[in-house]
Amino acid sequence: MVRETRLAVDDFILPLFVREGAGIRKPIASMSGHAQLSVDTLVEEAKEIQDLGIPAVILFGIPDHKDAHGSGAFSQDGIICRAVAALKKACPELCVITDVCLCEYTDHGHCGIIKNNRDGRPDVDNDATLEVLVQEALAHARAGADMVAPSDMMDGRVGAIRDALDDADFPELPIMAYSAKFASAYYGPFRDAAESPPQFGDRRSYQMDPANAREALREIELDIDEGADLIMVKPALPYLDIIRQAADTFNMPLTAYNVSGEYAMVKAAAANGWISEQDAALESLIGIKRAGACLILTYWAKEAARWLQ
Repeated sequence: MVRETRLAVDDFILPLFVREGAGIRKPIASMSGHAQLSVDTLVEEAKEIQDLGIPAVILFGIPDHKDAHGSGAFSQDGIICRAVAALKKACPELCVITDVCLCEYTDHGHCGIIKNNRDGRPDVDNDATLEVLVQEALAHARAGADMVAPSDMMDGRVGAIRDALDDADFPELPIMAYSAKFASAYYGPFRDAAESPPQFGDRRSYQMDPANAREALREIELDIDEGADLIMVKPALPYLDIIRQAADTFNMPLTAYNVSGEYAMVKAAAANGWISEQDAALESLIGIKRAGACLILTYWAKEAARWLQ
């Protein structure tokens, strides 16, 4: 009766990975219990997700072809647009969120368009990337997405996407901004799942330094000013202090991403009999909620939904 923090199934957003083909359910070795899905098996999965009461999914696409400009990201016939259309037809009440980024679609694995910097080394061109991200968000909106989630961490992308959505007659479509996304060691299994590891360098020039808390709050404030409807901290567990500060500072819906590395570590420890997966997972999710997150993107959404019944 006196419990201060409660988890519920409608706190969860489940990340899903969709690829070309049919009848595909390809297990992800580093993320036990998850798989890359073709559109038809994605629809089957979505029906189960909806039956469990999970309110939302977020989609990450894996195209057959990748190029330097990530053209598969904004093709109206691309994997995500077809997946969105199929999900909204089969499960109209399920909230379908789309990741807006280029790393899954570029042959170099970075989140934007590459150019050489002043030293002659390749780096991401922030402003050129904005144009492509806008095209991607518009393609997803036209396909029927309920929400778009730019995860690239380019400066100004929330404002550019908001203006473009408004001009294209999607003023009601919300933006969930990856506002404080840190250059983290905990993304490894995700990069396996999305087939998106950088082919050179790393992402520290556009993702955040793990040491910086005040900068995270500035980044969040900028996204709010540009029109974000929801804000996010990613990863969750190493950054509970950021989640708490964001919850105390901003009167906005706050999401947190319980990322692949956090999930995989518990899975591995549980597989070795060192800890109870259910107890550790629920303790992690409660900690994220207690820190101030309203919604949690988590790979445990299905299991947690059953555990909480």
